[in-house]
Amino acid sequence: MSACIFCKIIAGDIPSAKVYEDDKVYAFRDINPQAPTHILVIPKEHIPGCDAVTAENSPVVARIFEVIPAIAKAEGLQEGYRVVSNCGAHAGQTVPHLHFHILGGKPLSLEMA
Repeated sequence: MSACIFCKIIAGDIPSAKVYEDDKVYAFRDINPQAPTHILVIPKEHIPGCDAVTAENSPVVARIFEVIPAIAKAEGLQEGYRVVSNCGAHAGQTVPHLHFHILGGKPLSLEMA
């Protein structure tokens, strides 16, 4: 998807601070961090959002959830972390490419958890 900013990041057309990459998943530091550790984990396959997860593409989502704990451990988030995915504009999704935020590095508010 040529207009998708995350697809451009995966392709290397836009620089990012890569944290992890394999054949299905890419993770990088958020440019507007909301916590000391704020990493975005995305499928390399363009999936517009949570509502577009299907039986056919759900294995990549499972892979993301295998990778998230490894990233959190590598980042030193032993005290805990939050995983968030916004679904749609009203939820704050600004990029129409499925992505999960790993937030940690400090105690997080229970508000909107």
